[in-house]
Amino acid sequence: MLANYPLSKTEEAFLRESGIEKITTRIPYLTVDNFPKLGLMTACRFLEWVSDNPEGVISLPTGKTPEYFIKWTQFLLDNWDKKKGLEIREKYGLKDIKKPVLKDLNFVQIDEFYPIASQQKNSFYHYVNKFYLEGFGLDPKKALLINSDEIKLAEGKSYREIFPDFRVDLSLRFREYTNEQERLQQQSIYLIDQWCAEYEAKIREKGGIGFFLGGIGPDGHIAFNTRGSDLFSTTRLTETNFETQAVAAGDLGGIEVSANRLVITIGLDTIVHNRDAVAIIIAAGEAKAPIVKSSLESAMTNVYPATVLQKLKNGRFYLTKGAASKLEDSIDQFYASGEWTCLKTERAVLELCKKLQKYGHRLTMEDLKNDKYTRQIPDLNENTVNEVIRSISSKIDKGLEEEKNEVLLHTGPHHDDISLGILPHITKQLHENSNKAHFAVLTSGFTAVTNSFVIDTLKNTKRFLDTGRIQMVKYEDFFESGYKLKMDKDVYHYLTNVASENAEERLRGLCHRVVRAIVFIFGVKSSLELRDQINEIITVLKNSYDGEKNPKNIQTLKGMIREFEEELVWAHFGVQVKNVHHLRLGFYTGDIFTEQPDKKRDVEPVLDMLREIRPTKLSLTLDPEGSGPDTHYKVLQATAEAVRQWSKEEDLSHFKIIGYRNVWFKFDAAESNVIVPVSLGDMSVMEDSFTNCYLSQVNASFPSYAHNGKFSTLARITWVNQLSDVQLLLGKNYFYQHDTAKVRSSHGLIFFREMNVEEFLREARELEKSTEGML
Repeated sequence: MLANYPLSKTEEAFLRESGIEKITTRIPYLTVDNFPKLGLMTACRFLEWVSDNPEGVISLPTGKTPEYFIKWTQFLLDNWDKKKGLEIREKYGLKDIKKPVLKDLNFVQIDEFYPIASQQKNSFYHYVNKFYLEGFGLDPKKALLINSDEIKLAEGKSYREIFPDFRVDLSLRFREYTNEQERLQQQSIYLIDQWCAEYEAKIREKGGIGFFLGGIGPDGHIAFNTRGSDLFSTTRLTETNFETQAVAAGDLGGIEVSANRLVITIGLDTIVHNRDAVAIIIAAGEAKAPIVKSSLESAMTNVYPATVLQKLKNGRFYLTKGAASKLEDSIDQFYASGEWTCLKTERAVLELCKKLQKYGHRLTMEDLKNDKYTRQIPDLNENTVNEVIRSISSKIDKGLEEEKNEVLLHTGPHHDDISLGILPHITKQLHENSNKAHFAVLTSGFTAVTNSFVIDTLKNTKRFLDTGRIQMVKYEDFFESGYKLKMDKDVYHYLTNVASENAEERLRGLCHRVVRAIVFIFGVKSSLELRDQINEIITVLKNSYDGEKNPKNIQTLKGMIREFEEELVWAHFGVQVKNVHHLRLGFYTGDIFTEQPDKKRDVEPVLDMLREIRPTKLSLTLDPEGSGPDTHYKVLQATAEAVRQWSKEEDLSHFKIIGYRNVWFKFDAAESNVIVPVSLGDMSVMEDSFTNCYLSQVNASFPSYAHNGKFSTLARITWVNQLSDVQLLLGKNYFYQHDTAKVRSSHGLIFFREMNVEEFLREARELEKSTEGML
């Protein structure tokens, strides 16, 4: 299977555990169940390599991807000869090696934004110093780092003088300068290019990188070598593409910043210069599955930069099963292993329809027997496709069922998750008067609000105060207790002016809520104090660099703006403010690595909410693999533990849990058990409510790499594509000739899974087990 690729003892152990029986890709890979375990596998391989190369050259990644690699490495070093450490070592091929010593390793920084101050906490320079040099106890004298402050520029000037707006125009490499500032910029670019060449030379003087670990971007980039990069590229100053800018937006405070910031990166040839190097790409989650497939199954090409690892006998991909799910090997194993299930039959037939672009009723027995997956269906016969059609149709029937006398609790990790996931399903529930609905967002979501949005809002708040248009501050008891009252009035005022298209009055409604928030957070006692506090917040934000972690009270203000936005969405359907719950779980801090959920701090608020509301149905984002945005699976852990504890107090035999997904990761029609038709009207409601209510998100400062625009548009595209997949099986006439108007009007579909408590806890438990004993 891997005759041409030597496996280490650690890799052999993880390969055995994975159950993989066949690897046919051009670069070998290993898989694990979830994101935390991906970190364990990587840490074990790293320490195994260090034990043989105590003075070797290493290059390690930044960002959220290596979170569990860092945590497991530190855990193993701290517990090397303790019970848990010994158990892991024995299980994964580290039993016979001495505890590795990291202090003599040579470190090479992979990449950096340019320009960026080295002391900024969102610089990669700061990251590697904190988590690798300090965290791993490496010697700074043996480190090659990218420090923007130390790269010499024209006439000894700083980058703030040369590039005052932080924009570097690389066309100056090839054209004449037009003024004195451009002359200095041109000279500086040449000096940066020279610095990059010298950086490359220093790496090669060390013999090249011996152990490289990197993530992979949605376009396939490794380091900042984006799609189209030269396979023989070296360290350089370069531009990025949209996908990379979207991913970097979180680090830099919005795509407005990342779109105009260049990067310094080692090249593809830098990574593979040492042909004996161990080079590992790690990827988690189904969102990465398409680019993983292209990178592993394609010949070497600049279209997929990671294919350069084909040059190395020790080049590897370490993947979660979700990230590996589109590999032909994984698909083969899915169908070949274990008992045959209805899920396998449905998925095989649905995929055959897509592959052949044939409607289900037109599939022939010859088509079924010629396909390597459908031919495996037990008792394959002329009625097989009709049985799949009936099964999928029954899921649509389930999505059409009327729900009455339900107490509904819809939850999301972030504001807008619920809306983007299942809004059309919820609107149907809300139209039934016997249902009672509650909505809960479990984190405060402040990281999604830019400084510039808050500054603009506060300036408008001052303007309204100065012109006497926020009259509530004049009430005698406002600063004592009045600010807590009439929250629904703010919402009603705002939405009334959505209807009348009065933008100025909508803004005034927002500013009313901001005033209440400031009084609540800062405890101001008068209009004068209020103005002073607004000015102070503006000053703090103006003096903050883009992407800087805000003080806690400003985090709370940003979070309360998001909470107001959520209240506006559900008020569209008559839901009162008191039925929109804001839990602000404590693990969500704005740090690059958030804490694991704590049973008292993070679970008890969810459990108390369940006890108070006593829902009959609970919805949540279901990401049991532990990939995607880390907040999603940490919220899942907290919610699962709360449900587990509640189940000990109450009879939950009739309690249902709806697991939905949205723009980050998706179900397919086969693995879902409820399919909800979505009309053009549903799509318009979702688009309009998103645009009018999620004010801080409309400009898409933190977009998905899959779409340069609002998440609501991406959600609509997802629903439309899901209809397209099912339509190939059922036929278009199934929809436009259906007896039910809701189906006839459908132009999109939502997939989700309805589970009982036991089914839900079983899935969530797999993720929890992956981090036990580490934290």
